[in-house]
Order: sequence, then structure tokens, then C-alpha cells
Amino acid sequence: MPSIELRTRQSLALTPRLQQSVRLLQLSALEFQQELRTALDTNPFLEYDASEAEDVALAGTTPVEDASAPPAADGLAATEPDGLPVESAGSDTLESAGQDDMPADFSGDYGSRNSTRQNGDSDGSDPADWARSQPTLREQLHDALRLYRLDDRDRAVARFIIEALDDDGYLRQSLADLADSVDLEPELTEEELLVALRLVQSLDRPGLGARSLSECLALQITALPANTPGRDVARQIAEHHLERLARREQAELQKQIGCSAEELRVACALVRKLDPKPGNCYGRAEDNYVVPDVIVRQARNKWVVSINPAVQPRARIHRMYAQLFAQSAGASRSPLAQQLQEARWLIRNAQQRFDTIQRVAECIVAHQKAFFLYGEIALKPMVLRDVADELGLHESTISRATGNKYMATPRGIFEFKHFFPRELGTESGGTCSAAAVRALLKEMIAAENTHDPLSDVTLARMLADQGVLVARRTVAKYRHLMKVPPAELRRQL
Repeated sequence: MPSIELRTRQSLALTPRLQQSVRLLQLSALEFQQELRTALDTNPFLEYDASEAEDVALAGTTPVEDASAPPAADGLAATEPDGLPVESAGSDTLESAGQDDMPADFSGDYGSRNSTRQNGDSDGSDPADWARSQPTLREQLHDALRLYRLDDRDRAVARFIIEALDDDGYLRQSLADLADSVDLEPELTEEELLVALRLVQSLDRPGLGARSLSECLALQITALPANTPGRDVARQIAEHHLERLARREQAELQKQIGCSAEELRVACALVRKLDPKPGNCYGRAEDNYVVPDVIVRQARNKWVVSINPAVQPRARIHRMYAQLFAQSAGASRSPLAQQLQEARWLIRNAQQRFDTIQRVAECIVAHQKAFFLYGEIALKPMVLRDVADELGLHESTISRATGNKYMATPRGIFEFKHFFPRELGTESGGTCSAAAVRALLKEMIAAENTHDPLSDVTLARMLADQGVLVARRTVAKYRHLMKVPPAELRRQL
């Protein structure tokens, strides 16, 4: 018989504040700034704190642009790009962000939104906005197309071809598919598209609008002067024998083309000088860049880690709104009470995010000091659990704190994950990192004889001579990750 029974049990559940803290921690620097920008636009209890920026503008402080300059105050304070001092993660100013009755201030620049920084122009414009950007591939071709006298239909078809090009300059859609996707009266034919394609191929750099690598190289060779040495043989190679050229089958190439060894050598050298992706020399419509979360500097023979001031927003609780709301009747039952609580949660969780990222970064730098002195070859094997055990945090928290986070160092900008190479055994029973092995391989390949390059088996044997035991397939995998071709493709005649 069916029955109803009551049971009690305990279960763990994430509170809304904890859910927000976890979500903010795993965001990248740009995503985090966008999140806070949205909160500033939608939450009336949050305001942008521009008071410090105004003080600097009135004082005429000179911006500090040298990212490698040592931090001041024994490495505990950094200098913001606009000259403002930035408190360390443990300062009282930042800790005050958790108090409900105090405005929570964050030092650092919050992008260009509502910025009051003056640059001498009456309209407040940024001189960088006036800088001329490199035109994109499609912009360049459209500009060149305007110089031709064409009727409306031919111009529309040529523009359609330009828009169908990939960023590297290739047309990877077939003409039949393009003809079906265009709605013109009368119906567009493949012959019209082919004529328009020939026009587009002649607008700018040779090779643009090619439908294959062979056609791209052939177009570039055709554009060369007729008296170029090896031009005719190079065109035959580009049109019919690229695979044999890649496999360096010199004897077979010479037999198929019917040329001398010297003519073949000159033609092969000519083909190798061509650009296989001519569209890459143009600008890009979108700028993809990395904003480092932390900056590592050397000061007084110590490596100091500080949060990048550019990713720390100036945001605080709007004191007047918060006081007026607290004095109003029925404030606790108002929908605005939830927004006030969310504003406080956001500031606390943002500060906790910065604190966690800095603690993780400091732990990484402490473990990988040799890397900052000697480079990739000195990277030690490390896993997330090592950092989690040292900081007393869960491994999943360390994973979130290292995902999509970047560190600016004197050796460049690296992702946090870069400092966690896996462990490999050595002949003596010790360990080394996979990054160190890749650095050794890079040095060996750079020093090899180009006429007799080192094979994967030889590289594995040379690593074994140095006490690093890796299989040939492991060498091949690392070589592929470094984008180094195999030995037969590295050989030069």
C-alpha cells in the first residue's frame, strides 16, 4: 500500500553570495570588468569613485608607464598608471570594503568609463583615438574597388566576393554555393562570379581571393616580372607538385618537370619565399589582447607580486542613497533592499577575488623563482594540489583562480596555468618538468645542422644522455606543440 513518510536529512547548498563569489573568481580580467560595469549601470547603490582621479588631474601628476619599475615602500605599494598609490591587498583601505556603514573604495583605474582624467583637450577625447589603425582586408579591397567604373550589378557581385573572403584572404566557398546564396534578378551565374573573382584577385596583393594554396602561390608567381629566375618552373611546382615539394622529393620533381638541378633549386627557393596567407598582413576588425591580473617585479633581490591597477575598479557604495534608504519607512521590505545587499556582496566578493588571486600568484612565484632568473628550462613540476595545500584552500578554488588569469613578468605575459607543468622522471630518479624538456628540445633543434636535422629518435637519445628519459612519441608530441616540423621538412638543400 502506498504511504507518506517524512524524513529529515542534511545537505550542503551554496548561498547566493557564495555563488557570486565563485562566479567572480573564475572570470577573466575583461569579463570581471564587464560584470562590474554592468553592476554600476544597473544598481543605484553603486557609484564610480572618481575623486582620486580628479585630484591627480588637478595636480598634474605625470603618468608612470614603466611596468618594470620597482614598487615603492618595500614592494608593498605599486604605482597606478595615473600616478596614484595603490594599497596592498592587506591594507586597511581595502579591508574597509567589507563594512556595511562605510563606503568601499577600490584603488585602480576602471577603464575609460566616466573617467574624469584630463589630457589637455577641451572635449576630453583620448589622443589614442586619433591614431590611424591599419585597414582590414575587406576595407582595403572595398577602397580599391571604388576606383573601377562598374555597373551596379557587377559592383554588387564584386562586393559580395570580398565579403565572402576569409581573414587569411582565401575564398573557401564554392562558386556554386555562392551563386545559390545571392538573391539577384536575373539569377546570378557562376561565370559572373568567376569574372568578379578575377577582378577581386587583381585589386591588391597577389594571392588574395585564391581558392586553394596552389592557386594562391600561382597568382603570386604570375605577378612576378617575366625575367625572374625560375619563374616558369616555380609556377609548375605551385600548380602541380606542391606535395612533392613538401616531401622534398627533388629527384622526382626534376624528372616530372624536366629541368636541371640548378633550375629546380632556384625555383624551390622562389616558392618558399611566397606568402601562403596574404590576408594576414592586414589589420583585424577586432583587437584580441590579454590584460594581466598581476604584475611581478624584482625589488631588492625579491620578487614582488601586486595586483594590476588597471583591473581594479574604483567602485563604492553610494553613501547618500544608502543613508536615505536606511531612514525610510519599511526599508527592509522594499525591493531596493535586495539591490543594496547585492551591492555589498559584490564589493566584498570582488575584494575576496583579488585577495585569492594575489595569494595564488605569490605562491606560484615562490615555487618558480628559478623561472624568472633562467627561463623555461628552470620550470619545476607543480600541480594545483601543491598550491591548495600550502594556502589551505580547496583544489577547485585554485583551479578557478588560475583559469583565464595572466601574470606580467620581466620575461613576458604568461597564463597562470603555464606554471603548472607536469612531472617527468629522470635517470637519476629525480624529476623535471615537461616545460624544461620542451626548452631543451628547442635548444637542440636551434643548434642542429640544417642540412642534417635531428630526428625524433636522435632527440630522444640526446635527452637520455642528459638524464631525461622520454619516449620518441613524447618528443614528437612536444615538437608538434612547439609547431616545429619533422626532420625531413626542416632539411635545407
